[in-house]
Amino acid sequence: MLAFFMDPSLDIWTKLLEVVYIIIGLITIYAGIKNLLDKENPARIGTAVFWCSFGIVCALGKWLPSKVSGLLVIIMIIPAIFKRVKPGKVNAPKKEYTEKQFEKIGYKLFIPALCMGFMSIIFALLNVSSLVGITVGVFVSMFLLFLYSKDNKPKVFLDDSERFLSAMGPLCMLPQLLGALGGIFTQAGVGDVIAGLVQKIVPEGNVNIGIIVFAIGMALFTMIMGNAFAAITVMTVGIGAPCVLAYGADPVVVGMIALTCGFCGTLLTPMAANFNIVPVVILDMKKRFGVIKNQVFIAITMLIIQIIYMILLK
Repeated sequence: MLAFFMDPSLDIWTKLLEVVYIIIGLITIYAGIKNLLDKENPARIGTAVFWCSFGIVCALGKWLPSKVSGLLVIIMIIPAIFKRVKPGKVNAPKKEYTEKQFEKIGYKLFIPALCMGFMSIIFALLNVSSLVGITVGVFVSMFLLFLYSKDNKPKVFLDDSERFLSAMGPLCMLPQLLGALGGIFTQAGVGDVIAGLVQKIVPEGNVNIGIIVFAIGMALFTMIMGNAFAAITVMTVGIGAPCVLAYGADPVVVGMIALTCGFCGTLLTPMAANFNIVPVVILDMKKRFGVIKNQVFIAITMLIIQIIYMILLK
């Protein structure tokens, strides 16, 4: 590990990205230890095993042997499979306290939240990982929140991080697993199989029909994968390249709009847990698929608009 951080051939941003993963790992390990010590948690051992294994892989995955990382992932999913990952004692602030704080802070509360998005955009424009930008934004937000109220000490942020992790549970792993699944599908040649099937349906040289199939395929495959970034590699190999790009369509336009077509699928699937399931859990909504149901009309409308865009701008 020390050799990595002392390596002069690596730029500071590459090293900072690993620092971000180490921070994430330490927070999840803290969640595991906190739940292990929580006698009110009905599944404290399974919960501790899940979060600690996850934290070790996040923090040290770059330096662990691949077999060790794989073993930790297997160990991690065992308590999740048997539903032994549960939240323990919740130390959420009382309603009276939050109302009092809102009266004091008001809508300035949105400034720290916007900081994270703003820093992410700035770092992305500088060709630095947006994850580093978000992390910098988080620390800036923490500082602002501390200025708003001296009650916001480091332990408050740490405990609230654990509270939200525990509320999400194993669902927090879904984006990473689905992203990895997209790479596996690509390596396994799923795109080539799709290409063979689609080319029998789409008339050769008919770019407009190719665009329609590509766009709808992006939405549907994203619904399966839960992640448009995982879907676009497979769908571009299978449909975009042979049926659209091969006939002179602008790859920048097609790629950009195809990705937004995938995002339309994100609105329609529980597999996009961080968008459609996690908010339901955090807000304790009665209807588990209430978010998705309210997004159906918007998603279909936007998909139609994106298809028209792609055809006109190709």
